[in-house]
Amino acid sequence: MLESGLESPEQTGSQPVINNGYSYTDRISSADQGRSVEDFYVSRYPHFSRQEWRERIRDGQISINGRPDAGEETLSAGDILTYRRPPWEEPDVPNDFAVLYEDRSVLVLDKPSGLPVLPGGNFLEHTLLHLVRIRYGKECSPLHRLGRGTSGAILFARNEKSARLLSKAMAERRIRKVYLALASGIVTPDAFAIDAPIGPIPYGPLKTIHAFHPEGRPSESRIRVLERREAENATLLEVTIPTGRPHQIRIHLSHAGHPLVGDPLYTIGGLPRPISDASENPALPGDLGYHLHSWKIRFVHPDTGREMEIVSPPPPILDPAR
Repeated sequence: MLESGLESPEQTGSQPVINNGYSYTDRISSADQGRSVEDFYVSRYPHFSRQEWRERIRDGQISINGRPDAGEETLSAGDILTYRRPPWEEPDVPNDFAVLYEDRSVLVLDKPSGLPVLPGGNFLEHTLLHLVRIRYGKECSPLHRLGRGTSGAILFARNEKSARLLSKAMAERRIRKVYLALASGIVTPDAFAIDAPIGPIPYGPLKTIHAFHPEGRPSESRIRVLERREAENATLLEVTIPTGRPHQIRIHLSHAGHPLVGDPLYTIGGLPRPISDASENPALPGDLGYHLHSWKIRFVHPDTGREMEIVSPPPPILDPAR
C-alpha cells in the first residue's frame, strides 16, 4: 500500500539528535599559497565571521596536513586543511519515508516535506540519504534532488551500475519528472512553458543563491493548469521539468508572476525577497511553507529495459481529485 505525503509542510515527527560531528576538508591551490589559515577560511566561508574562525583555530578544531594549527602557519599549495566540526544537535525533521518501489537495483521513495535529501548546513544525520543508507546500505545514492520542503517521489540507485546508467539517462533527459505545485494567483493560459535561465546570484546570508539570472544555465519548465481555485486566489499546476536546476520550479513560477503559495524565499521575478536591515532571520532555500510535490517519475529500468512510471499520492492540498 502506498502512503501519501504529509498534509502540512510544517509537520515533523522525530526527536532532536546529537550527531558525531563532521570533518570538512580543503586542498590549498596555488592561488591561496602564502595566506594564513584564518584569512583562507574567512575568504572561502564568509558566512562565518573572522572571530568565529579565530576561535575554532584557538580551540584546536583546524589542522594542516593532520597537525593542529596554532594560527601562525602560512599555507602552501597542496596543503590539506581540515576543520573538525564538533557534534551538534540537528533540527527536528520527519524521520520516516514510504517505499513506492524497490528491487535489487532501484528504489523509488516517498520523501516527506521537511526532510532534507543531502547533508548541508545543520543537517547531517537528519537526512534522507543517511536514513536510506542505514536501511539499504552505503551504495545507495539519489539520482536527483528534492528541496527540503518538497514531498514525493525520488529515485535512488542501489549499486554502481544502476547509478551510472540512470545518471546517463538523467543527463540525456530521458527520465521524466512531473510535479504538482500550488501557485499564487489565477494562472493563464491553460498550458505554457517557462525557459528563464537560472544561475547563482549574490545573497546576503549565503555567498550565493540560485535564482533567475540572464546569463544562467538554460532551464525549461512545462506548465499545465489543473484547477483554478478562485476563492483561494491560487492555481493547482502540473509541472514537467526536462531540466533540473536547483529550486527550478520555485524560481520559474516566481519569474512568471506566480510564486508558490507560502514560499518564504522567492518572489515575483524569480529572485529572492529583499532582505530587510531589521531582519534577524532572512529566508533560506531550506525554509518551509510552500506546497510542491514530486508526483510522477518515469524511467527505463537499468536491468530489464522496461519503462516504469511510479506515482506518489499527493497531500490533500495538492490532490487534483480532492
